[in-house]
Amino acid sequence: MSDPIHYDTCPICNQANWQPVFAVIDQLISKKSFTLIECKQCRVRLTQDAPGPNEAGAYYQSEDYISHTNTSQGLINRIYQLVRRRTLHQKIKWVEQATRLTGGRILDVGSGTGAFVSALRQAGWRADGLEPDSVARQVGLRDFGISLLESEQLYKLPSGEFDAITLWHVLEHVHDLKGYMREFHRLLKPGGRLLLALPNHTSRDAHYFQQWWAAYDVPRHLYHFAPESIRALSEQTGFQCASLRPMWYDAFYIALLSHQHKSGNSRWLWSVGVGLRSNLSALLDRNRTSSLVYELKPI
Repeated sequence: MSDPIHYDTCPICNQANWQPVFAVIDQLISKKSFTLIECKQCRVRLTQDAPGPNEAGAYYQSEDYISHTNTSQGLINRIYQLVRRRTLHQKIKWVEQATRLTGGRILDVGSGTGAFVSALRQAGWRADGLEPDSVARQVGLRDFGISLLESEQLYKLPSGEFDAITLWHVLEHVHDLKGYMREFHRLLKPGGRLLLALPNHTSRDAHYFQQWWAAYDVPRHLYHFAPESIRALSEQTGFQCASLRPMWYDAFYIALLSHQHKSGNSRWLWSVGVGLRSNLSALLDRNRTSSLVYELKPI
């Protein structure tokens, strides 16, 4: 047994300047309530007293956790699958733009069932994936014929090996936050790129839904980032933010889930309207997009 993770100082900027935010309910597994706190210095929000590494796995064991099951059951999951097929090609394009390569060595961390690794290999990349969940690795082998590595292999990979490392909505789950970031720095080739896709708690849809915003996803999400907190984390771990890319689809998908959490139904038209308003406001300030892809370069 490991103790819950209780923060006295910020894991990013090391300050102890907190403000309470609100309590958020785990909608997927336990129905427990977890308190969010925000660092006034770097604006990261944290799930206070989240389960430690030894207990965290129990909070992922659900058939509704699509990144680990690859399920198409239910209308929202079918929509997720349709959007994912489209965004896989977009993600490869982002990697190519960031690295200025159309093939090379790439590592995908938190691969789920391996859909992105499969797409990369089909596009000509020499791709490997890391995934902590054994069930997801089994699904990846069954559905895509891919043998994903266990997460512990991250620390055993050779230095300077990769042109790119990607994490698609993964860093918010990682217990060893700065340790992972320093490993990514070690593993990248000179000129390599780290791409991080993350929810943004300063977005308009997050403000609209407050504690019902589905992208909080406590206690699986330990951290809830803002652009300011990623820039602070980058500075602490030897990176610089080279660019930001919006993930426009996320505002609609998160709105559907958030309405489901709040009212028990998805309110399709209203959810589309919330997502559209969030994206329109982000046209004026990209830092406020529902989800962002951060392109980081080692310095």
